[in-house]
Amino acid sequence: MEKAKVYFTRELTPESVVKMYRTLNKELPGKVAVKLHSGEEGNQNYLRPEFLKEMIEAVNGTVVECNTAYDGARDTTEKHTKLMESHGWSKYFDVDIMDSEGPDTVLEIPNGKVIKKNYVGKNIKKYDSMLVLSHFKGHPMGGYGGALKQLSIGVASGKGKRYIHCIGKENGAYEDMFNVDQIKFLESMADAASSVVKYFGDNIAYINVMCNMSVDCDCCNVAEDPCMKDIGILASLDPVAIDQACIDLVKKSDDPGRDHLLERINSRHGTHTIDAAYDLGIGNKEYELIEV
Repeated sequence: MEKAKVYFTRELTPESVVKMYRTLNKELPGKVAVKLHSGEEGNQNYLRPEFLKEMIEAVNGTVVECNTAYDGARDTTEKHTKLMESHGWSKYFDVDIMDSEGPDTVLEIPNGKVIKKNYVGKNIKKYDSMLVLSHFKGHPMGGYGGALKQLSIGVASGKGKRYIHCIGKENGAYEDMFNVDQIKFLESMADAASSVVKYFGDNIAYINVMCNMSVDCDCCNVAEDPCMKDIGILASLDPVAIDQACIDLVKKSDDPGRDHLLERINSRHGTHTIDAAYDLGIGNKEYELIEV
């Protein structure tokens, strides 16, 4: 398999996000879904709408999200809509909570390692292409959050999130989500991610922003402060390569907080999601990092 191309800049500005997208030389067609993390209420680390405004406007995109499977400010459409307003997303953009109305769209995963279907918000059918705008950081369960997590847990409906967490158990209980085989959970995420990649085909692009890197996800209302200095912005047409490149940049860093972030990633076997996604054929772990 030919090495994937991953573009990288150390500049962390709104203009740089657009520049990295343009570097891909990929025009996303039709109606564009921009998948990002709205940020849990109380979280201090999520990417702000002002930082992403120029990028979202450049593709005339609609900000899309799905409800969570746990209690908080985003577990119902009503609460999630209010949070989108309070966090400023609705001020600047059209916002679509894709699973606001049922029934979910079901994407089949015939070659899935653990799960054979993925429940996603039914409104995914409104979109011709997707820009996956990910904030790279740690995660309490997945080890890290990047493009593959956005594609899987991020695009899944509230029901779908629980299904992935419960490794394919229908109607799993809330507590079941946190007491499962960790490797199977990571493979379930890779399975779900693969179904979204295949749904959009060539009409999908990825940008990972490496800033505010806490060991905790933007889904945590009380998150640790960032433990590393900001690194930069990456862009690729390959979700496996872009996440692998982020992991490698952390490993190569001489920042004193690096080991704390790597401990979170490694203790959760986080890179297994990358390995599983590679095995499923949705990307390449071998890449060329091209500094812009």
